[in-house]
Order: sequence, then C-alpha cells, then structure tokens
Amino acid sequence: MKYLTGIMLALLISTASCGKNDNAPPAKVAPSNLTINAVVATDSSGTVSFSATAQNAVSYDFDFGNGKTKTVTNGTVKYTYSGSGEQNFTVKVTAKSADGLTVSQSTSVKVSISKLLVWSDEFTEDGAPDSNKWGYDIGTGDNGWGNNEAQYYTDRAQNVIVSDGTLKITAMKENYQGKSYTSARLLTRGKFEFTYGKVEVSAKLPSGVGVWPAIWMLGSSVNTIGWPACGEIDIMEHKGVEPQKLYSTLHYPNHSGGNGVGSTTNVSNMSNSFHKYTLDWTPTALKFYVDDQLFFTFNNTASLPFNDKFFILLNFAMGGNFGGSIDPAFNKSTFEVDYVRVYKN
Repeated sequence: MKYLTGIMLALLISTASCGKNDNAPPAKVAPSNLTINAVVATDSSGTVSFSATAQNAVSYDFDFGNGKTKTVTNGTVKYTYSGSGEQNFTVKVTAKSADGLTVSQSTSVKVSISKLLVWSDEFTEDGAPDSNKWGYDIGTGDNGWGNNEAQYYTDRAQNVIVSDGTLKITAMKENYQGKSYTSARLLTRGKFEFTYGKVEVSAKLPSGVGVWPAIWMLGSSVNTIGWPACGEIDIMEHKGVEPQKLYSTLHYPNHSGGNGVGSTTNVSNMSNSFHKYTLDWTPTALKFYVDDQLFFTFNNTASLPFNDKFFILLNFAMGGNFGGSIDPAFNKSTFEVDYVRVYKN
C-alpha cells in the first residue's frame, strides 16, 4: 500500500507540474541574422537603395544618418541625400519582431552628388501629400483650365494619397458632383516656382482606354497673361489607347492645343514598371528624356515664354480632348509617382 501510495503521489505531482508548464506564456521571439545592403546610384544624384532582411522581423526602422527616418515592413527603401560633393553617412537599421523585440545593425554609405538638388518630394511620409509642397485644383476645370474631361478633381484620400514610398493618384468610376469619374490634380503653384533646371520624375502610369496621366509645367504668369502666352511644358503625357507611346509637347502663342510642338517615342511597360521622365531646361534648349535616353530637343530663344518661372503639375484626367473615349468597363486605375526632383543646372 505504501508503495502504491507513493506512485500515486508521484503521478499527481507530475500531472500538476505538466499543467503548470502548459499555462506558461510562450517565450518572446526576437529578430535575428539582420543584414543590410546599400546600393548607391551611379548617376551622382545622391540616391541610395537600401534592403534589409532579418528572421522573425515584421518591420524595419531606417535612420539615414542625417536626422531623417523611415519605417517599412518589407525591408526595402530608396532615399536621396541632398547637398553636393562627397558625403559619408552611417545608416542604422532596427528590425522589430511581432513581440516588439528589436535588433540593430549599422552600415556606412558614401554618396557623391554632382548636381545641386534644389527641390524634391520623395513621398516618404504616409498620408496626404505634403501641403508645403503641393496644392490642388478642385473641380472640373470647366471655368477655363479643363479640356472637356470626364472627371471631377478632389483632394480626397480615395483619389490622392502617399503610401509605401509613392504618391498614388487614383481615378475611379463614380457619380460625383455631376461627373462620372473622380481623380486628382496636384500643383506647386505658389509653393515652388523656378526658371531653368533639370526635372526628374519616376512614375508608373495607369492603364485603360481613356486614361490621361500627365507630368507637366505651366508658366507662373498664367493668371495674369493667360494661356498659351504663359507657356506650357508637357514633360510626359500618355493616353491609354496607345499604351506604349510617350508624348512630350510645348505650347505657346500660335502653338496651342493640337498645334503644339513636340515629339513621341515608344516605351515598353509604362503601366507595369517605373520609368524616369526628364526635362533638361536651359536658356538655349529644352531636352526631353525617358530613362536617360534623349528623344526630343526644342531650341529655346529669348522671344519665347520658356525663360520665366514655371510650376509643376501632376494629374490624372479621364477622356477629354486628348484622352478620347473611355472604355465603359473602366473602373479604377492608379498613377504612381516614386519621386519628383529638380536640380540646378
């Protein structure tokens, strides 16, 4: 009996012990094996592409070594340093697990900036576009600045937002304020206006018959002397019915509307991948590039309006004089912009 009693007591103790361990909270998991890769762009723009990986990580905090930070979930981020000449930065990356535990690693990067960056938006802060840099045209443009388009421009998050490192302008089919579509039109008027320089925009274009995205500039005198006297520089225009054709055009007196002076070139996958659209603007010429390939040169003279201040616009129109008929099956598409940069020549 004593022997059996001892066995039973041992079993009770063992059972109680197992139950206690089963109720214990699981151990917290920390990230491990954090690695960082940094690729410096070869165009002397100061742009660095970072990628970080770690086991058990759900987010990565990047400290770029200049007081700027960015948090991403996929471990990849592109950042452009400002200034000129050679610069060295110590970049710290902190990986965080779902349990809130962290591990950090640092790396050094050297950038050489030969062009002076005077204005840019890298679209790194999620939410509405930076109000210090962008304003909006709201409405239909029927009062003078539209082209018989089918959309109503808003500043709603449904139509324009910054997320995951890019600006997203979305046109969607909906009945709104008497129009059948909504979208957005951003501009730097009154916030950033300039004369001469190099403008670079990385963008992925929307798709669908009837879409009309544009990267362009207007003379700041548009409200005083009107259009086309103020001048218009279309860095990139695209219509969905011609998915591989890029338009670059200039408008000025005697060359307005369909009589603008410009050129086109074919570009593959404009709606599936990012491409760089560039204007190099000087007192003697306006040169247009796509992915660093020159395809159009316009000779500038003192008698033309392309020697005064201009501002930048980004918009996504539907239909109109240029976009043409809209596919009835169109529902929604997005014009995505990675960055806008202006350099001093």
